[in-house]
Amino acid sequence: MVPSKSQFLGETAYFFIRNTIARDMIGHDYRKYLPLIIALFSFVLVNNLWGVFPLLMLPTPSHVGWAYGLALLVWVIYNGVGIAKYGVFGYLRNTTLPAGVPKAMWPLIIPLEFLSNIIIRPLTLSLRLFANMFAGHLLILVFILGGEYLVLESDKIVNNIAGVVAWIFSMAIFTLEIFVQSLQAFIFALLTAQYISSAAAEEH
Repeated sequence: MVPSKSQFLGETAYFFIRNTIARDMIGHDYRKYLPLIIALFSFVLVNNLWGVFPLLMLPTPSHVGWAYGLALLVWVIYNGVGIAKYGVFGYLRNTTLPAGVPKAMWPLIIPLEFLSNIIIRPLTLSLRLFANMFAGHLLILVFILGGEYLVLESDKIVNNIAGVVAWIFSMAIFTLEIFVQSLQAFIFALLTAQYISSAAAEEH
């Protein structure tokens, strides 16, 4: 009857993702997409956290191919949702032609909306995740390896002190990196839910 700490933590995470991401972004049909959103959030978070484990220090999304592959999966899913609901041509019309746009503007709006919704979205989704993980990983390595060089390879006391300070700062960056890794997992799941909602929406 009394949940354990791990069960409480798991249920809290579940309700957070369900209420904050899936339900608020997708709406009344959110339940069918909830397993996907939870799986994406968990998968991205765990792979991001590889960057703070000792002896590993390598978040999987810091490889751009991994980020591209995950974004491609999301691209297939949200476009598939729209096509399943409206058909290919109906979905393309909804996606590329916002309601209320004058016909004179169609030659300008349609290519821009197509680029934005079909081409640019997966690129920005993947590059945002990759760039944040790669930059954080690189920054930690600079402080740790720089501090090691200053402490072990230099004979000057000032450099030794600077190396120790660099190690201390690396611990602060570790804390910041854990926050960024969690935030990026949240953003990836949030944008996925937003794209699904947009693909299934009646009007854009």
